[in-house]
Amino acid sequence: MEVSTRAEPPSASLKVLYTDLDGTLLGPGGSLFSGAEGGTTGAAAAALLTLREADVELVLMSGRTRRGLHEAARVLGASAYVAELGALLVLDGDEVIEDRGAFRGPGSIADALARSGVAGLLLERFPGRLEPVAPWTEVSVMFQGLVDVAEVETVLSEAGFDWLAFQDNGRLRAVLPELDVPEVRAYHLLPRGVSKATAVRRHQEARGVAREDTVGIGDSLADLAVAEEVGRFYLVANGRHAIGGAALPANAQVTERAHGDGFAEAVRSVLGR
Repeated sequence: MEVSTRAEPPSASLKVLYTDLDGTLLGPGGSLFSGAEGGTTGAAAAALLTLREADVELVLMSGRTRRGLHEAARVLGASAYVAELGALLVLDGDEVIEDRGAFRGPGSIADALARSGVAGLLLERFPGRLEPVAPWTEVSVMFQGLVDVAEVETVLSEAGFDWLAFQDNGRLRAVLPELDVPEVRAYHLLPRGVSKATAVRRHQEARGVAREDTVGIGDSLADLAVAEEVGRFYLVANGRHAIGGAALPANAQVTERAHGDGFAEAVRSVLGR
């Protein structure tokens, strides 16, 4: 993987900044003030103030549920947020846009997933490697553990679930002794075609904002896909491991700092402040 750390000229037309939450804006433990190597930092908080003073709209992107993001968005000053890895886009606190992707059935996606038994199928096929996360989601099914995504998608296809995708949402700091895995990652099972990138595109359409007037920041493969929909993308330094050997798009670069300090570095780069 070729990693770019080139300096970019400040943007005079930045209107929207899309950022992942856990592992990007927030430091270890999910705190805005946690330093990447321990200790504390105020860099991310200062960068949020800079964005607000520059009248740049802040949009959160996360695998978290809508309920889990509502208060975070209010506290951090985000006017919109993307929940469940792109399944839900919430504008101005209450307007909810659901992305049904490849799902063509009647009723809700969550009900269809529950009736299908697909979650049980995956737990049976990957014992000791996957476990479900408490089902507070509205659209997707969340798992944690460690599996090969391509292997899971083959299982889904062979079982007739071609309309579903299994997405990796990055490494977790959790230790799960009940699973026989060397590290723990977060996964979402959701309709094919749903992603943070599609949610970003829907937000731009709703706001009437041009792609070149937006920036994305993240730390995972799910975030890196957003690079196709924004003018410039920054991968915080701790995201290098998460993307493995994935190619870095021409409009993307890796920050020198990790977590919230990397977020602040990206904001300084794009605004020149």
